[in-house]
Amino acid sequence: MQRTKYAAEFKSEAVKQVIDKGHAVVDVAKRLGIPEGVLYSWVNKFKKSDAPQSSDLKALQAEMTKLKAELRRTTEERDILKKGRSVLCQAVRVKYAFMQVHQREFRLTSMCRVLKVHRSGYYAWLREPLSPRAKANEKLTTQIREFYDQSMGIYGSPRIFFDLKEAGVACSENRVARLMRAAQIKSVRGYKRPRYKVGKPAQVAPNQLERQFQHDEPDHAWVTDITYIRTHEGWLYLAAVLDLHSRAVVGWSMGARMQTSLVLDALTMAVWRRKPKDSVIIHSDQGSQFGSDEFNRWCKDNRLSPSMSRRGNCWDNAVAESFFSSLKSEQIKKRIYQTRAEAKSEIFDYIEGFYNRVRRHKHLDQLSPHEFERQRQTAL
Repeated sequence: MQRTKYAAEFKSEAVKQVIDKGHAVVDVAKRLGIPEGVLYSWVNKFKKSDAPQSSDLKALQAEMTKLKAELRRTTEERDILKKGRSVLCQAVRVKYAFMQVHQREFRLTSMCRVLKVHRSGYYAWLREPLSPRAKANEKLTTQIREFYDQSMGIYGSPRIFFDLKEAGVACSENRVARLMRAAQIKSVRGYKRPRYKVGKPAQVAPNQLERQFQHDEPDHAWVTDITYIRTHEGWLYLAAVLDLHSRAVVGWSMGARMQTSLVLDALTMAVWRRKPKDSVIIHSDQGSQFGSDEFNRWCKDNRLSPSMSRRGNCWDNAVAESFFSSLKSEQIKKRIYQTRAEAKSEIFDYIEGFYNRVRRHKHLDQLSPHEFERQRQTAL
């Protein structure tokens, strides 16, 4: 029997029917009219000749797998950096907290690699999130906030530090300032500093004070001035008298009109409270209330010696101006009160309940006026 010869192209296409299209050898042989054994031999020869190509394919597949893994790792690191950029320069414990929040989103090994921390440290942090120092800082921050609230949001780190020191808490002022910054606790101020002008000397009374704001004895020199507070009922005017020895408000008066009687009521309170034995300098600006005949006669009858600032020069009466600035920045804070009665109540509480008895003054070695006078009297 003569053997049939097949062209190479025929063999290749027959093998493709089996290899590429997945048809069974029996079906392909029957359809093409060739013996099954012959087709089997063609298929086997093709697989043997293609063996080197199969190994190259495996190497290529391995390389592709490696590249895909590298791509996944790079993509994960990019996402970690995008979400964790705010903690890159933070303390290690902040990074650990970030890892805990995103532990289901990213692999722990990847986060440790990107954030440059150790996995063992993270597990140790999970067992005890706060160090002894961090716990002490938390406790101190709570105490700082308590004293801050007691000052109605007025005190900054220097005065808070003295409150803590009096309470027996051992810490430094720098640490208090740092913790206040971290907790965003800061003194609330409502007004900017005024702009001062140089003025002319007074004609009614000479400037006896000459900016000598430090006095060793009480009731030697007082300063007085008038300010105004906004309410929906209209202006409320406040006249105050301060003793330069202790910066205490020794007299005050409030009313709806800025009259000489408002000032005299404040001076009457000061004289009644202090009962000065000798003549007292009473320094003011050149307002009409302080230059009236009624004011001068009252001062003469009560052994007060008038003194006046230069016109338009706030520095000459800086202590009174400073008190009003503190009142407006610490208590009023640009508010407009509903009624004059409401404003009177809050201003009274600030002067008598806080300013004179509690508020620390840097000019008094961080003591309140009341405590400063008490210590001076005890020392005598």
